[in-house]
Amino acid sequence: MSIRKRTGTLWSSFNYWWGRRSLQSRLVAAYIFIILGPCLLVSLYSYRSINNTYVRDAVDKNSYLLQMEKLHILNQIEAMERAAQMAYSDKAVQNYLLNENDPSLGELIDFNTTTFVNLSRIQINNPNIEHLRLYSGSREVHELWPIIFREDRVSMEPWFQQALKLQGQELWSFQNEDPDLMQRYSGDPPKGQPKVSLLREISIPAGHHVGMIQVDMLLSRFTPKTYTDVRDNQSQMFIAGEEQQLFTRADNSFVQDNPQLTGAVAGRLRQYAENGEWDIHYKENGNSFLLIHTPLTEIGASLVNVVSMEGVMKDISHTRNLIIGLNIGFIVLVTVIAYVLNAFILKNLRRLTETMKKARRGEAYTGISIRGGGEVGELAHHFSKLMNTINTLVAQAVNKEALSKEAELRTLHNQIDAHFLYNTLENIKMLAEIENQRGISDALTSLGGMMRYNFKWSGEYVKLRDEIRHIENYIEVMNIRFEYPILLELEIDAPYLELEVLKMSLQPVVENSVKHAWAAGEEELQNRSIRIRISEAEGDILIAIRDNGFGLTPERLTELHSSIYAKEEPGADASGSSTGGYRGGGIGLRNVHQRLQLFYGEAYGLEVQSQAGEWTTVFMTLPKVLLTGDRQT
Repeated sequence: MSIRKRTGTLWSSFNYWWGRRSLQSRLVAAYIFIILGPCLLVSLYSYRSINNTYVRDAVDKNSYLLQMEKLHILNQIEAMERAAQMAYSDKAVQNYLLNENDPSLGELIDFNTTTFVNLSRIQINNPNIEHLRLYSGSREVHELWPIIFREDRVSMEPWFQQALKLQGQELWSFQNEDPDLMQRYSGDPPKGQPKVSLLREISIPAGHHVGMIQVDMLLSRFTPKTYTDVRDNQSQMFIAGEEQQLFTRADNSFVQDNPQLTGAVAGRLRQYAENGEWDIHYKENGNSFLLIHTPLTEIGASLVNVVSMEGVMKDISHTRNLIIGLNIGFIVLVTVIAYVLNAFILKNLRRLTETMKKARRGEAYTGISIRGGGEVGELAHHFSKLMNTINTLVAQAVNKEALSKEAELRTLHNQIDAHFLYNTLENIKMLAEIENQRGISDALTSLGGMMRYNFKWSGEYVKLRDEIRHIENYIEVMNIRFEYPILLELEIDAPYLELEVLKMSLQPVVENSVKHAWAAGEEELQNRSIRIRISEAEGDILIAIRDNGFGLTPERLTELHSSIYAKEEPGADASGSSTGGYRGGGIGLRNVHQRLQLFYGEAYGLEVQSQAGEWTTVFMTLPKVLLTGDRQT
């Protein structure tokens, strides 16, 4: 069974089950459905708003903490750069590092008591700086612990080689430990003290390598919130070097329960370096985190604050459960109230239903009394009226049957009268032919055709062929009056004769031309003609009925248009003095125009054009429709 068919079967079963429920049950269900929809929408909107608010507050709070930590780091960067610059610009230091000869004892004492003391003060004045070290490329220089060393102690370190490539520019290097250059505690394992180092090559003059400056600061001082001892289960900061190596506290770390967290942070850092995009949301082991990031462009590093959403999600879940509980309680309360009220409201409806069942079984209707108004009271009132009307209709049934029989007899009588008239005309026509009066015979034939066409009203539509034949009969009958007959000219292609037209729509227009195209008393004029031409334009049929009469003046044409297109004709008298044809009010043309618009639409109808003293043309627009009713395109 297809899914569509199965769905249709289930829907039909539900409709059947639902239709058998009581009105009270359906009303209660409708109330629940009407209330449940808005409640769900409001709850969903509220839940999303609360969720977004909690997340936004968490982002704002931890972004502020991140910016404060960034400000502290920038201050430490400035202090390290200032210390390096002070040592680099000291001429005595430069001369000491450039010394290729073994200095005398007096020079050493003088350097140690003045310049070395100034170098020591730089570190003393910046207690967060762990080391200020100057490395000399000269083998003759005397090392003065803990500041001046020969560079062969560190020349093989990766950071040393990277600093040489920068040729005097600053290099910031993050290292996992701070080794002892003097190797005084070679038997002890190195302590894990991550640090950041500022390295700069000393070139005097430019391009001539003299040594290296190194300023070290432990990361616990460089970014104290990253290595804080305060237990915080809500957030944890990471600092990442230029190569995305991550540094953070080891205890109470999110990494212990979420081992893939560091990889996710490193991946986002690489993505940010490539296209500048950063995804703030991360989820692992069912735990949700926010990864808030800020770059440290001064040292080519990044600071990331990882915020746990566990507490936030607990608050959101509590709020969600509270909203669901309130919705359920509200729906239960509304259901109980609706059930009680419906039972009270529908009590009268049940009484009315029982009365209707008795009436349907044929029991005598004794009336029903329902107090109060409303729809049920109105329904009971109309039911009483209905029962009284039924009794009245039953009493009138016999009279209606008698009237129907009488109408049938009158119809038969009218048919007999019409046949009598047709037979009489046929007898007169035979007498005219016997007397060799062909004109009278033809006139009677035309008159009989006109009468049959008028009496035979089987529908509103006829073929154009039948309407044209009726017009030809009309012209032949009217020409009996005239010495010089009116010539009827037809310019109609054979296919158009099968078109559908309204019955008696063209004949009134032709009759107007016969009666009013020529002045009264001018019936004996020669060369009088009426021409009917049919054309097609944009899928519609255009019928032009043109006479060569005296035409209309512009004023009379305007008056005639007003009469044809007027919705009403107030003030028109019964004599027809103001409602004639061209010279009257145009009621015949107006009736044809209104019939066309009634049956075909406002886009169709009549239009009259005229040239005073020459001609008048009535244009009739019809849709191109066959008598079968199919629209032609």
